Amino acid sequence: MAALWRRRERLLRMPGLRLTVRALSGKNEYDLVVIGGGSGGLACAKEAAQFGRKVAVLDYVEPSPQGTKWGLGGTCVNVGCIPKKLMHQAALLGSALKDAQHYGWSIAQPVHHTWSVMAQAVQNYVKSLNWGHRVQLQDKKVKYLNMRGSFSDPHTVRGLTKAGKETIITAENIVIATGGRPKYPTHIAGALEYGITSDDLFWLKESPGKTLVVGASYVSLECAGFLTGIGLDTTVMMRSIPLRGFDQQMASLVTEHMESYGTKFLKRCFPTKVEKLKSNRLKVTWKNTDLGTEETDSFDTVMWAVGRAPDTETLNLETIGVKTNSETGKIIVDASEATSVPHIYAIGDITEGRPELTPTAIAAGKLLARRLFGQSSELMDYDNVPTTVFTPLEYGCVGLSEEAAAQCYGSDNIEVYHAYYKPLEFTVAERDASQCYMKMVCLRESEQRILGLHFIGPNAGEVIQGFALGINRCFSKLSKDLHDFLVLLEYKLTM
Repeated sequence: MAALWRRRERLLRMPGLRLTVRALSGKNEYDLVVIGGGSGGLACAKEAAQFGRKVAVLDYVEPSPQGTKWGLGGTCVNVGCIPKKLMHQAALLGSALKDAQHYGWSIAQPVHHTWSVMAQAVQNYVKSLNWGHRVQLQDKKVKYLNMRGSFSDPHTVRGLTKAGKETIITAENIVIATGGRPKYPTHIAGALEYGITSDDLFWLKESPGKTLVVGASYVSLECAGFLTGIGLDTTVMMRSIPLRGFDQQMASLVTEHMESYGTKFLKRCFPTKVEKLKSNRLKVTWKNTDLGTEETDSFDTVMWAVGRAPDTETLNLETIGVKTNSETGKIIVDASEATSVPHIYAIGDITEGRPELTPTAIAAGKLLARRLFGQSSELMDYDNVPTTVFTPLEYGCVGLSEEAAAQCYGSDNIEVYHAYYKPLEFTVAERDASQCYMKMVCLRESEQRILGLHFIGPNAGEVIQGFALGINRCFSKLSKDLHDFLVLLEYKLTM
């Protein structure tokens, strides 16, 4: 038997032969295989390993159409939260330099920002996180396979390297956590050939220069905001409303502030063509639906921020019976993150009806691993999850927008409390605070349950976390006057 096993090992190592990792007993090689090395997938894998289970992670980054690629960690680490917040911070520092003069600092004018210095620092930090994730997997004895994963059958995953080497692994449980990628408007001539997305922006070595950002999503406004903040000529083209799905009064305040600080907006416009000029600049043609006219301008960079699509095309989900939403392409899961196939689960941005947020993916991944291997029954609570849009003046919210509350309960059954405020740090610098605003959407019934809280101002991301905890734990029902609550909130922000 030992001789036969050694012969089998030699055969498996021969060039051109498919490597199959399957125990001779017929049992599955792994207790858990995770397809996708983003925040949710890594959290699930590491948590499962804590229970002494044999775990593997497959992760492969398909280069963007412009050839951009990155390492382990998924969207948030490489082309999302982390680089975005660091570049947002770079823009905030630019504003702070202007404020500093009012506080006695002598700042030589004009102030100049060097993209390459910022980009190198951000990219180096991201690479350190890539390496850190690999070390953590190794420390927890999680097998990391830099391969594109797809299903052969409900218990079998086919891994394929960049060089075309194939590995077949089997698992008792499989978690899909491949996330999403930016959409390209392929119906627009030149969009794919000449445009970039957020997958590329954060890895540019040189400044994007004069930039057109197409889209009204949070990705669009966040990127346009920090590009303007570091001194670049930036235009946002929006076909319809900004920040669809968010409270529209708050969304309008966000865009008003951006306009007042230099970001240009082409509203109710949509591009029809992108052409490359001899100067290497990009000529964009668009239609203005309000005026019924066709207009053009040239830019150094055109960035598409028109939505994201789940990364499911190469998974072979249809062959194993995993059901997806035909319109969105996202995987349908139940409250326990289970798909339509037993022992196959999905978490994060790839799942239907879940918030596309890193912290929720991480929490869902950990809880799933605990239910599978730790004798836990706790489910992920997706209600009242706070979120923040990192525009120059941040917007944080938790719960329902005013529009959603009116739709759910009827406009006559909701009460909206609101207040403008001026942050103390705006006073000496004489900064405009006309868009610093908060609102609370409540039911009109006697208990006046809070349905949503919305806040625009500095550090909204930090502020909203505390109030989200309050809404979930303490303020879900109030018997006292809510006006007192807002007065207290305003006092705290201005002190």
